[in-house]
Amino acid sequence: MGEHISVLLEEAIQSLSIKKDGIYVDLTLGRAGHSKAILDQLDSGSLLCFDLDPTALVEGGKILEATGKHYTLIHSSFASLKDELAKRGISKVDGILADLGVSSPQFDDPSRGFSYRFDSRLDMRMDTTNPFSAYEVVNTYPEKDLVRILYLYGEEKDAKGIARNIVRARQGSPIETTGQLVDLIKAAKSPKELAKKGHPAKQTFQALRIEVNHETEALEKMLEDAPELLAPGGVLSIITFMSLDDRLVKQRFKELTTIESSRHGIQLRPEEIPVPEFHLYSSKPILPSEAELQGNRRSASAKLRALIRNG
Repeated sequence: MGEHISVLLEEAIQSLSIKKDGIYVDLTLGRAGHSKAILDQLDSGSLLCFDLDPTALVEGGKILEATGKHYTLIHSSFASLKDELAKRGISKVDGILADLGVSSPQFDDPSRGFSYRFDSRLDMRMDTTNPFSAYEVVNTYPEKDLVRILYLYGEEKDAKGIARNIVRARQGSPIETTGQLVDLIKAAKSPKELAKKGHPAKQTFQALRIEVNHETEALEKMLEDAPELLAPGGVLSIITFMSLDDRLVKQRFKELTTIESSRHGIQLRPEEIPVPEFHLYSSKPILPSEAELQGNRRSASAKLRALIRNG
């Protein structure tokens, strides 16, 4: 089983500018790499940790327990960030961190069905208590919906051929395993495509995982709610791995740090010029160092963007 290495760990913690008595939220506990680093800097402060995966809450919780610091585990999607904090009487926090990558233990556990490297039952659920899995998507979605999610979430140009192969194959008997699905994906691709670097099933598996776990909807909801929960000087730091996620984060951060003036041509005194409520931590995304890239190949596509509430 692969050990999980937290990506952009030092850079993410630095971006949060942690106060010892602050309230912080880790929206993606995983194996607690980022959470532990936050707790290590807290004194009277507290940390709330979200995760959809019950296993992550158990394993990550063990790591946090050893710190002796105050933390709260929350089994929930970060789409429910605002509601979960409200339940606990919290309206403002000093920092929020989200690492949008799938953790190594999830990828490396064949039984979870996330990876095309193992032949296992189609699953891909972050929340194993949820009955809806990749099996249901592959075996029940109409062809047009399969095409839509493969294009939208996987940017898969062979989406139509793959969807057609899936629908044909399941007419005989259900598609049960990742291995069966990989064969159907390969059959839809030309020899030229199959010869390209990278696994031919990568984009389809990505698309199915996003659909099963409602990842895009959750990210959009979190991007809507999280900035308003920041106290003055508070920071929202997000690590993305896919261009789809990074575009959403970049676009939302741009909206919040830009004011569109409708009064062109009117001379304004300096004090009359509107100032956005937020500013960017850095104008460009922060990328992994060469040392990190050499030590963890899964960090290659990672980007960190951070938003700070003016205070």
